[in-house]
Amino acid sequence: MTTPTPEQSNPKLRPLPRFIFASRWLQLPLYLGLIAAQGVYVFHFWIELVHLLEAAFGSQTALQALISSIGYKETGATVALNETIIMLVVLALIDVVMISNLLIMVIVGGYETFVSRMDLEGHRDQPEWLSHVNASVLKVKLATAIIGISSIHLLKTFINAANYSEKVLIAQTAIHITFLLSAMAIAYTDRLMSRTHNESH
Repeated sequence: MTTPTPEQSNPKLRPLPRFIFASRWLQLPLYLGLIAAQGVYVFHFWIELVHLLEAAFGSQTALQALISSIGYKETGATVALNETIIMLVVLALIDVVMISNLLIMVIVGGYETFVSRMDLEGHRDQPEWLSHVNASVLKVKLATAIIGISSIHLLKTFINAANYSEKVLIAQTAIHITFLLSAMAIAYTDRLMSRTHNESH
């Protein structure tokens, strides 16, 4: 058996197919934009964390900034830092982290799948999921991440339920259930397609 030459393993494309295939690099600015958006999330995370630490040491200005950002309301002239406020702020920080994880998944997985190989094989920091990522796997992982983010939002709403109307609570619950059903449908469809593909081979 003869070993294929580089020209045979990487055949030269005709001009039009080569131009169309090269158009995938138009996605690069989109991924760079998502990296910039992640930088904004990191900045927002640290602002909220600094406000929380300052409020813990008695700063009323920082406490009011936290209360404004989480939409917390309490009757009375002064509001002290309590467990509910701390819990809501921590959940907001977790929410930022989960969205940041989602961004990393989209940036790294999307670039690897749709633009160009990153040649991370053997790198000690290579994400475990990246070794078998494809469009279907990426969809399922993104759907799962969105469910996690929706769960955090729903928990924040229920903790602060006194400041929301019943209509908002029902709507957010219905949206979360919709996300959950959508993820299950995506995973089931992917499983059916994988089974059909394996049976055809």
